[in-house]
Amino acid sequence: MDLIADDDPTRIDRDWVWRMMSTEVYWHRWRTRADVEAQLDAAWRVVGVYDAGTGAQIGFARAVSDGVNDAYLADVVVDPAARGHGAGTLVVRTMIDDGPGADFRWTLFTGDAHGLYEKFGFGIPDATAMVRPGRRAVR
Repeated sequence: MDLIADDDPTRIDRDWVWRMMSTEVYWHRWRTRADVEAQLDAAWRVVGVYDAGTGAQIGFARAVSDGVNDAYLADVVVDPAARGHGAGTLVVRTMIDDGPGADFRWTLFTGDAHGLYEKFGFGIPDATAMVRPGRRAVR
């Protein structure tokens, strides 16, 4: 499968993103379509991964940032039918290493795919990091 990544927010297939966020992910399933739309609109950057042959979206990631030093990686998802073809690596590399935040300090929360994120330098926080958990359950 030939894949391409693009950070053009107008190319994002919002119906596909909503379908993934409402049926395929384990996190924040309480979000409404309006919530997801607002997050897309307010994102510092979005990256889509597409099948080069058909143009269909198969991967997505969203980031929130101050645009200077810090960024939060969110909503990384790959269509289940396309997993195992490098889309996860491509979307994270494009977001983290190939864009305007390449020198930033990045944060993410995840319950899986630790091996993927470790390839990009993510690890257990040091003594300078603190997290205040949200009041909503992740699942």
